[in-house]
Amino acid sequence: QVQIVESGGGLVQPGGSLRLSCAASGSIVTIYTMRWYRQAQGKQRELVATITGGGSSSYADSVKGRFTISRDNAKNSAYLQMNTLKPEDTAVYYCNAAVHASSTDSLSQYWGQGTQVTVSS
Repeated sequence: QVQIVESGGGLVQPGGSLRLSCAASGSIVTIYTMRWYRQAQGKQRELVATITGGGSSSYADSVKGRFTISRDNAKNSAYLQMNTLKPEDTAVYYCNAAVHASSTDSLSQYWGQGTQVTVSS
């Protein structure tokens, strides 16, 4: 099995910064694309940022220039550096990873439980 755990959420004032972490563990052979999603209360889950196994990244227009996604393949981890946070960034942030697991010998999508980010004065 594969487990995904996010951390780093919290309460921050507008204009502040947070760094989210996503750690994968378990029967991992290879982690391919990793993504951060968010879901605000009463809204649909939306894709925030993507990073491929080779390190190429892309962002939603709403966060471009403020958020940076990165990964450490040696640690099976991804990160989301969030700067110049706005109240509209308030949401539960979820990590998603495409993982080839040895336990299933197949490629599957895995999700974490989410971490709350609240931007408020």
